[in-house]
Amino acid sequence: MRIATGRARAFGLACSLSAIVACSAATPAAPARQQAAGAPLENTRMQMTIGAHAFTVELADTAAARAFAARLPFTLDMAELNGNEKHADIHPALPVDAQRPGTIRAGDVMLYGANTIVVFYRTFPSSYRYTWLGRVQNIDGLAEVLGPGGVRVVFARD
Repeated sequence: MRIATGRARAFGLACSLSAIVACSAATPAAPARQQAAGAPLENTRMQMTIGAHAFTVELADTAAARAFAARLPFTLDMAELNGNEKHADIHPALPVDAQRPGTIRAGDVMLYGANTIVVFYRTFPSSYRYTWLGRVQNIDGLAEVLGPGGVRVVFARD
């Protein structure tokens, strides 16, 4: 009797697994971007203000961008690097999904590592890996406003 019960359980388990596999195969998979992104952003924009100049940033559909937006508003004193970017560290760390964009574009707002927010104001090729946070919608005057040296940048909800 015990053997029959064990076989019945094994048969039932095999049938259940077959049903799960059949259902999985019949259901189209969601795009990888949607699966990795999680819940949608409530507000897809934020403001980035440098002095008297405000720029609208369209947020990326990433976990890092959602975590970044959840901390708004905040102010960063950003340092100059390489004549093409401003950067500042934040804590705690943000979620990372780093990729090589190949070309960095003026207006890209990215996460380097898990703690460094970077605002790019020049376009250039790059082999570094970044996690997307967003992109400045109108970059007119961005390089001039960021200028040489450090700047104070305020990030706030749109």
